[in-house]
Amino acid sequence: MMTFSNWVTSIQQRTEAALNQALPAVNIIPSRLHEAMRYASLGGGKRIRPLLCHAAGDLFSAELNTLDAAAIAVEFIHAYSLVHDDLPCMDDDVLRRGKPTCHIAFDEATAMLVGDALQSLAFQVISSSALDIDPMRQVTMLHLLATASGSRGMAGGQAIDIASTNQQLSLAELELMHIHKTGALIRASVILGAHCANAKPNELEQLSHFATRLGLLFQVVDDILDMESDTATLGKTAGKDATQNKSTYVTLLGLGQAKSLAQSLLLESHQALSSFGDNAQRLHELADFIAKRNF
Repeated sequence: MMTFSNWVTSIQQRTEAALNQALPAVNIIPSRLHEAMRYASLGGGKRIRPLLCHAAGDLFSAELNTLDAAAIAVEFIHAYSLVHDDLPCMDDDVLRRGKPTCHIAFDEATAMLVGDALQSLAFQVISSSALDIDPMRQVTMLHLLATASGSRGMAGGQAIDIASTNQQLSLAELELMHIHKTGALIRASVILGAHCANAKPNELEQLSHFATRLGLLFQVVDDILDMESDTATLGKTAGKDATQNKSTYVTLLGLGQAKSLAQSLLLESHQALSSFGDNAQRLHELADFIAKRNF
């Protein structure tokens, strides 16, 4: 078996190639929009969601090409959300993945259309007749991704986030927000990967529990990094939530308790995979990677 580092590099390279192939070429009209879509999607990010998709699919020996399609569909949704989150009407940020945000590099109207187009492209990819999976399973995957992206998922979480600015949230309210805003797409990444093969209902339920704990872990670590790291390290503006007076796990719990919570969530994530034994090695390794990342 490949080392974890080599496996990550391999999946990142596969994902980049698949994204590049699925995105319209710059010389296709409308050229500026296609250039901006490629700017927002290629050449950056850790590709955590595609990695989770592939790791879950590996549990059931899913075909790599099918996993590539599911992985880039999720990544297109993620990329679109970042473009829209950075707009002046949202978080009003100027830096993403170490380079100017899409609306700074292009303009606000183009950035809005980039998000719209990337969202549509995600569903175009996952609904392709070229995917070698049962059509009913494909419909299930479309429904899953749509739900994770919409008002009951990521978009809803962002709405809660906006409404909560300058308000002190309880820990339960903060968790609810991030189960939607961050966790929904992380869960979708895992479950989509499992759906690329013939995962059983009880296996999907166990993976869903794993992914829910992992999504919260991701956010707690993100809040810790936002407090402890600088802008150059993060590749995005550090301390943004504090500047905008938003509740985070660090502001509610303090740095020490937030780190303790992260350790508890990591343990729960590992425990949720216990029934899969050694077959879940990549998911275990990704949970550790998310918990210990410093950028």
